[in-house]
Amino acid sequence: MITLTDTASIKVKELIAAETSEAPLFLRVAVRPGGCSGMSYEMFFDSELAGDDIETAYGEVKVVVDPASAQHLTGATLDFKDGLQGAGFTINNPNVTRTCGCGQSFS
Repeated sequence: MITLTDTASIKVKELIAAETSEAPLFLRVAVRPGGCSGMSYEMFFDSELAGDDIETAYGEVKVVVDPASAQHLTGATLDFKDGLQGAGFTINNPNVTRTCGCGQSFS
């Protein structure tokens, strides 16, 4: 399962608070086929759980991963960087053997 740094958890909490959904939201992290290296990450806010989803709480932030994605995310860490070079989420995944030149996909 993926781990959130404190910085990422705080940012996700802020982003969820800014949403106007009536249902409670959580962060869904998934790995999907695609990109020039074969797989890519997908992150979005969701309010619907599947029976086999894997849930982990980081303070008030709940992260959900489907079982197929979980096997690719074991040991991975989601972080948030905010600096002069730009801001955004990054995933450090020890399971990755190769990435593409644009950095958007992996295998």
